[in-house]
Amino acid sequence: MKRLMLLTTGGTIASLEGKNGLVPEMKADEILGHLPGLDLLCQIDSKPLMNIDSTNMQPEYWSEMAKSIHEHYHDYDGFVITHGTDTMAYTSAALSYMLQDVEKPIVVTGSQIPIAFKKTDAKRNISDAIRFACEGIGGVYVVFDGRVIQGTRAIKLRTKSYDSFESINYPYVATIYKDKIEYNKSVHLSKNKEVKLDTSLCTDVALVKLHPGIKPEFFDFLKNEYQGIVIESYGSGGIPFHGRNILEKLNELAELGISVVITTQCLEEGEDMDIYEVGRKVNQNVIIRSRNMNTEAIVPKLMWVLGKTQDPQKVKEMMETPIAEDITF
Repeated sequence: MKRLMLLTTGGTIASLEGKNGLVPEMKADEILGHLPGLDLLCQIDSKPLMNIDSTNMQPEYWSEMAKSIHEHYHDYDGFVITHGTDTMAYTSAALSYMLQDVEKPIVVTGSQIPIAFKKTDAKRNISDAIRFACEGIGGVYVVFDGRVIQGTRAIKLRTKSYDSFESINYPYVATIYKDKIEYNKSVHLSKNKEVKLDTSLCTDVALVKLHPGIKPEFFDFLKNEYQGIVIESYGSGGIPFHGRNILEKLNELAELGISVVITTQCLEEGEDMDIYEVGRKVNQNVIIRSRNMNTEAIVPKLMWVLGKTQDPQKVKEMMETPIAEDITF
C-alpha cells in the first residue's frame, strides 16, 4: 500500500463561512473526514503548512512547501498539496523549478466550492489527486476536474466553473474518470536520480501588461526597483515604437543589466518575434524570449533564476533552457 503525505495550505477547499465571506479554517483531518474509504487505497499522513486564501500566497511560501517535501521525500511515495485556485498555477510552476529530478508525484489540487458544502467539486478533486499520486509518476502536476496538467503548463481560465484549469500549449498528461486513469502522452520516468532542492529566489520581478497608450516613462520607475521584468506584449510579441516608444525603453533596461522577458497576452501558441518588424527590432541579444511558456510559469522561473545569478547573459541562457517541460521550441 502506497504511503502519501497531504500538505495543506488553505484555499477554498478548506473554507467555511465567516463574517466577511469564505475563510480557510478547516484542518487536514477535517478535510480527510469528508473522504471515507481512502484508507483502502493508501495510507495518508497530513502536515498543515498554512491556512490562507491563495490570494495571499507569497513566493516565500513556495519555498516552505518545497522544503517540506524535500524533508520528507524519502518517507513517502507521493505528495498531495491542497491549495487555493487563484495562485495554484504559480505554485505548481515554482515547485517544478525548486525540486529537480523528482521521481515521485507531487500533486497540487483544490476546489471551486468548499469541501464542507453539500454541492462541491472538492471531493472529486482530492480523490483524483490522491489516486494519481499513487501512480508513481515523478514530477509536479495540477489535478483538477479529472485533468492531470503538467505543473508548468496550468492556468486558471475560469473563475467559477469546475473545469477552471487548462493546460496551455501542452497536452493533458492524463484524464481521470472514477477509478480509471487514461494517459494522453507518454510519461518519461526518471530513475536513480537524487532529488535536488533549490529554493533561492529573487522576488524583485515585475509583470507588465502592455496596452495602447502606456507611457514610456513608466519603465523609468521599474529600473530602480526590479531585477527582472516580464512584458506581456501583443500577438506574436511585438513591442510598439511609434508615438510612444516602448521598444527603446525595454532595450535600454536590458542594456542596464535588467533581465527583460517578452511574452504574449495570447494564451495559445506563444510568441514569435521573428515575424514582424515590431518583433525583429527587439534586441534579441539581450532580451529574453519566452517561446510558448505561460505567464504563471515565467514569473516564478525568473525569480528562481535570478536567485542564482543576476548576470544578464546567464539569466537569458537559463530562462531559454527548458526545465520541467516549460518550453516547447
